Amino acid sequence: MEPVLIVLVVLVVVAFIALIKTIQVIPQASAAIVERFGRYTRTLNAGLNIVVPFIDRVRNRIDLREQVVPFPPQPVITQDNLVVNIDTVIYYQVTDARAATYEVASYIQAIEQLTVTTLRNIIGSMDLESTLTSREVINAGLRGVLDEATGKWGIRVNRVELKAIEPPTSIQDSMEKQMRAERDKRAAILTAEGNRQSQILRAEGEKQAEVLKAEGEAQAAVLRADGEAAAIRTVFEAIHEGDADQKLLAYQYLQTLPELAKGDSNKLWIIPSEVGDALKGLGGAFTGLTGGANGSAMAAPSAAPAAPPATQVPIDPAAGPRPLDTDTKGAARPRIDPLREYRKNDPEQ
Repeated sequence: MEPVLIVLVVLVVVAFIALIKTIQVIPQASAAIVERFGRYTRTLNAGLNIVVPFIDRVRNRIDLREQVVPFPPQPVITQDNLVVNIDTVIYYQVTDARAATYEVASYIQAIEQLTVTTLRNIIGSMDLESTLTSREVINAGLRGVLDEATGKWGIRVNRVELKAIEPPTSIQDSMEKQMRAERDKRAAILTAEGNRQSQILRAEGEKQAEVLKAEGEAQAAVLRADGEAAAIRTVFEAIHEGDADQKLLAYQYLQTLPELAKGDSNKLWIIPSEVGDALKGLGGAFTGLTGGANGSAMAAPSAAPAAPPATQVPIDPAAGPRPLDTDTKGAARPRIDPLREYRKNDPEQ
């Protein structure tokens, strides 16, 4: 019984192993290559698949999802003989598992070497400045060459990106100095523009302020002139309506005299000739009032005829002696110049 039991156990183990090899479960977004006696038979897709055990062999499983492969920095010489290190990243996807298995030995290594050679060809025709500023052009050129070459391998290159472009240290220092100079230049230009705008705005503000001030002064002068004109008109109308006599005018003259004396620099007074007549009238008025108060019964003398006004002849040195005035009795007397008499009596003159 023991040999039979051993045989049964062996058969069960073989059947279990055959069952395992017969049933192949392929995950989603994956594919498997099946070879029968070393020859490609078919490609297993995602799901449950049945193969012939011990005859069919699953060679490898391939991931059909998009893959990202970064490549190490590669030294590349530009057109102006400068060595730069460029890091690249490739985004690819396997579209044909059979071609990716049998058309190329290692598609990852093949893509890397193709990327390096293509990158050197593209960068070799560009200078450093174009290399630093033309990443999109370089990416598009790499993608076109890689997509064309890897199509027969069953691989589609979706994107090619340059991670970094590192020029030599000396070139980096020169670029930093250049960028610093450009920034200083832009800052100086912006500062000058700001000062210019500030001065323009300040000048415009001062101009508007002066215009408004001049307009205000003009309006104030007009209003002041209108007010003075109205005041003079009112006074003139009041005088004419009140029929002012000689006494009132003489009193107004006396009130005006202190105004003429104001100021420390007033050394000379020019008194109009009408002031004397006004003072005479005012003095006569006060004399009449004083005589009435003392009760004198002196009869007022008869009104003498008014003396003709003194003729004033202009002084001409070539005409000889000055003309004489006549008094009330008709006697000739020298004419008195009030201004000269004032200067005689003023000790400071």
